[in-house]
Amino acid sequence: MSQAQLTYPSLVILALAKAVEGNKELQLWLQENGYPELFMTAQAIRLQDPARKWLLANGYPHLMAMISAAEANEKAQRWLQQYDYWTLYHIAMAVEHEKESWFWLRKNASPEIIILTKSIQVIKDQIEENHNDVHAIHKDL
Repeated sequence: MSQAQLTYPSLVILALAKAVEGNKELQLWLQENGYPELFMTAQAIRLQDPARKWLLANGYPHLMAMISAAEANEKAQRWLQQYDYWTLYHIAMAVEHEKESWFWLRKNASPEIIILTKSIQVIKDQIEENHNDVHAIHKDL
């Protein structure tokens, strides 16, 4: 089960990475080509509450747990570990700048998973920076 959560073709994972970065064409492509959960994941990473609810309501709690874990939610981090979602756990922890998880991913994950993780980290860091900037309060991406 540990790898099943991200068994998508390499190009789909790369499309998700670009969708997370804000590429509207690839967001639409994911939505229209049988990957609504990845479209919603990209939206949820950007703090879109309807997408977060959709993931939970439509059988993708592991993707929402990865997002929450990447936001320092310790309960989500433990849940991913408990249910053997090791790739998602290490993506989340790498997004949180945990060096051990970056090492784990380099050893155990494909290059496109590493690219996706870096894309999520960049966006999450930008969101955090905006939330900490008094001139950009609640200016989410």
